[in-house]
Amino acid sequence: MKPRSAIVALALALALVAGPNEAKSQERACRSPDPVDTINEMFSAIVACWEPPPGTAGMTLTLQFSIRRNGTLIGKPRATYSRLGDDATLNRAFVASVLEALDKALPLPVSDSMGEAIAGRMLFPRFTAASGSAS
Repeated sequence: MKPRSAIVALALALALVAGPNEAKSQERACRSPDPVDTINEMFSAIVACWEPPPGTAGMTLTLQFSIRRNGTLIGKPRATYSRLGDDATLNRAFVASVLEALDKALPLPVSDSMGEAIAGRMLFPRFTAASGSAS
């Protein structure tokens, strides 16, 4: 591994472990063509396409997936954590909304450096419906 690649990989690993990686939108439009250059921008690009169903406030789902350097998905996303409610229909709607957001957002317009840094690495965005989305 080249020294620069090792530094980028280490920075990526620290970014994933260091702070909360809860997916939050930061003024980015769904399917924006602006290149994604950081993990936070990547998660924001996905969350910008997410609309949690009414009545799902507090529900959480963490996905595990990898993407290629061109921003396309490798394989199928997998749930690694969930905190859902008692209503099975509402739970299914919540999970479907997260998967739909991922489907809408991909392929991500990743920058060349970001593509090199994340290609094939596991990503774990967490989706939590805000309290204000309850009906």
